[in-house]
Amino acid sequence: MSLRQRLAALLLCLRDPQKVASFQRLCGVEEPRRPAGAPEETGGSDPERAAIPEGGGSKLRACGARNGVRNGLPEATATATAGELESHKTLQNRVPGLRRNSLTGEEGEAYGVRNWPLFYLFSLGTELGNELFYITFFPFWIWNLDALVGRRLVIMWVLVMYLGQCAKDVIRWPRPASPPVVKLEVFYNSEYSMPSTHAMSGTAIPLTLVLLTYGRWQYPLMYGLVIATCWCSLVCLSRIYLGMHSILDIIAGFLYAIFILAVFYPYVELIDNFNQIYKYSPLIIISLHLALGIFSFTLDTWSTSRGDTAEILGSGAGIACGSHVAYHIGLTSEPPLDTLPLTIPSITVTHFGKVMLRILIGMVFLMLMRIVMKKITIPLACKVFGIKSDDVRKARQYMEVELTYRYITYGMVGFSITFLVPCLFFFIGLS
Repeated sequence: MSLRQRLAALLLCLRDPQKVASFQRLCGVEEPRRPAGAPEETGGSDPERAAIPEGGGSKLRACGARNGVRNGLPEATATATAGELESHKTLQNRVPGLRRNSLTGEEGEAYGVRNWPLFYLFSLGTELGNELFYITFFPFWIWNLDALVGRRLVIMWVLVMYLGQCAKDVIRWPRPASPPVVKLEVFYNSEYSMPSTHAMSGTAIPLTLVLLTYGRWQYPLMYGLVIATCWCSLVCLSRIYLGMHSILDIIAGFLYAIFILAVFYPYVELIDNFNQIYKYSPLIIISLHLALGIFSFTLDTWSTSRGDTAEILGSGAGIACGSHVAYHIGLTSEPPLDTLPLTIPSITVTHFGKVMLRILIGMVFLMLMRIVMKKITIPLACKVFGIKSDDVRKARQYMEVELTYRYITYGMVGFSITFLVPCLFFFIGLS
């Protein structure tokens, strides 16, 4: 067998859904009993799966680490009782679904869990690559720890996630087939699989943090590398555990993130300085991010990929523009170079209280901004582009509406993180 044939065989082995199913069983996931003749899911961006109506399959609702999936089962299966589908043991170990996909109405197939510590561990791991984590982690760094590190971390995150989403829609490989894989989470099931953007994010964020903070802050390098390794491993393994990616998807995502860091990290300081200092940088930032969202890729059918990309680009543009305004009005200041490396301050009751107040007040402000902008932009976009807004879920799947409301909404959230919320902190004495 030639080297090329061996490599092809290795890639096929790493992409085999049976490997994912074996890992799930090893970690204590109990496969549901599927009725004879239930169709096998091929994964990927299936238009029929993306168009599942809302409300069906409530008796099959099960726990995903984040949400559930119907998995393409027929209606007769969806309305069957849990006792007809599961053993008594699986029923005892089943937990209710945490959230369904509000855009597609998809819900999850029933499954059981025998190893609860691993279930909660991997649920935490996958959340390290979801919106809730991003919208709390980045502001926490910018408001409480180091605004410079926070800004530059966002720059690298936007690059990694954008290029990863584009690669998915160019390669167009489907998700691991179910069966044999048990889909514990399928909020992103309508997206393609290769590479894993969770793995990319879980690799890029901790490694970028180490690169940005070592030498600027005093701490042992080994601590940073150990934390980065654990972080990356947890996120990557969680995606296999949840049945969302093959081993090959994870490896490709990890290597792709490393490649992007190697190419772009040397320029992150230049990009950050340009965003803050150059007079016309907001116009360039907004135009560039908007153009990337519109012209970078097209979808053969609707998926969450396009909206997520618009969120990423909008957030990055908003944070960059907010930092530009904050810099020019003197709201931000950097420590003198002769004070570097910075020492980690001791935690006092006063310090801890201020941190908690910033997080509480800031997050409430961001959530209100997100809700208000969403309520305004969706009907406005529908009116501008002549799209019926009776069915909001369907209207949000039109490119004109989706890109407009996501870009503007998350652009304002990003702008709030680096400008509006710091202004609020300044006026109430929490700077």
